[in-house]
Amino acid sequence: MFPKELKLVLESLFDGIYIADRHGTGVFVNRAYERITGIPREKLLGKTMRQVVEEGIVSNSVTLKVLEEGKPVTIRQRVETGKEILVTGNPVFSAEGELLWVVTNVRDVSELSMLYEQLQSNQAELSKHQRDESVIAVSASMNEIITEAKRVAQTDSTVLLLGESGAGKEVIANLIHQNSPRAKRPFVKINCAAIPAGFLESELFGYEGGSFTGARRDGKPGLFEIADGGTVFLDEIGDMPFELQAKLLRVLQDYEFYRIGGTTPRKVDVRVISATHQDLSQKIKEKTFRADLFYRLNVVPIQIPPLRERKEDIPVLAYHFLSRYNIQHRKNVGIDPKVIQIFQQYRWEGNVRELANLMERLVITAKGSFITEQDLPATMVRANDIPPKKGLKGYLEEAEKRFLEHALREHRSMRRAAREIGIDQSTFVRKAKKYGLQVN
Repeated sequence: MFPKELKLVLESLFDGIYIADRHGTGVFVNRAYERITGIPREKLLGKTMRQVVEEGIVSNSVTLKVLEEGKPVTIRQRVETGKEILVTGNPVFSAEGELLWVVTNVRDVSELSMLYEQLQSNQAELSKHQRDESVIAVSASMNEIITEAKRVAQTDSTVLLLGESGAGKEVIANLIHQNSPRAKRPFVKINCAAIPAGFLESELFGYEGGSFTGARRDGKPGLFEIADGGTVFLDEIGDMPFELQAKLLRVLQDYEFYRIGGTTPRKVDVRVISATHQDLSQKIKEKTFRADLFYRLNVVPIQIPPLRERKEDIPVLAYHFLSRYNIQHRKNVGIDPKVIQIFQQYRWEGNVRELANLMERLVITAKGSFITEQDLPATMVRANDIPPKKGLKGYLEEAEKRFLEHALREHRSMRRAAREIGIDQSTFVRKAKKYGLQVN
């Protein structure tokens, strides 16, 4: 039914995939689905999702909801093995608008729930760990930011951290919490872009028992309750769903909220730090971000410069990560000064996060006792050395390659990267193949 090449791609995915036809009958299940749920594909293939639910294999069906509503749907689901999973169903339409398939993406959220429970019982230990962390910087611009962050830390003002992805916004948020009177209380962080809209509200504000299908009988506290007395860090706040922004605004104004399905307001004492790489002023014009929420969040804005604008920090960060990953991977490699020079010429579109990831890779893959130029990715060595003989076409191709590399590094999948830069996924895949690009 599906091309062999497509099946190979679906089988290689880390996320679980289940595909049903327009009648709700299972036609494909990949290995990751079996691994995550513990349910063999034989129990699902050839059966309608109504049968699967009736047999108790799953608690409810996102496929049926998608067939009914004709749009993407995300729900929690409990499977017969006892696991709790997050399920997103997406409809696939023909050119004529006929619904052909429902493709379901499955992720295990049991581990996430356990993490939050562990966070509640180990607040003191978590706070101690965070107080031991420090900001690695020698540049004047970053030291000004560190000074400002420590000064702001003594107040309860909301702080908005601005800057490119990977520039160190979370590190500064940690620093503010560590130097505040709340330092002994929890520091709870969540990435608003990493969690589906239908799931984000319950993670932030919790839910009462029985408030929706698959909910725990005794309910679950949200991050604001877990962080009571401490700090909540909302990363990528620009991606928060518009309808959820009003609820966050109420927390900032009145320090109270309702759990999903709840009727009693819950009071909390929290400090909110948010961060974004987006232009919130533009999002306000586009009516995708509330102006009143922006003014509440933007009491103290702190702009964090990208790594390429503070090149003095590159060597100290490189050596810091070298030491960290030598210890972590039980290695003992050094680094050639020439490599540091190349680092300082590179643009670091992924900022400190990109540098950290590269240093870990180099520590693991270095061929000798020193990291040398030969160990670096070819794209990095070529980045500032495009031969003139390539001509205009060569320059344009190199620029296109770097653009695609950045999009792939930023969005971690070809599908999302293609969507964000406004081209077809098939075009992105073809160009990625041309330039030898892969998802790291």
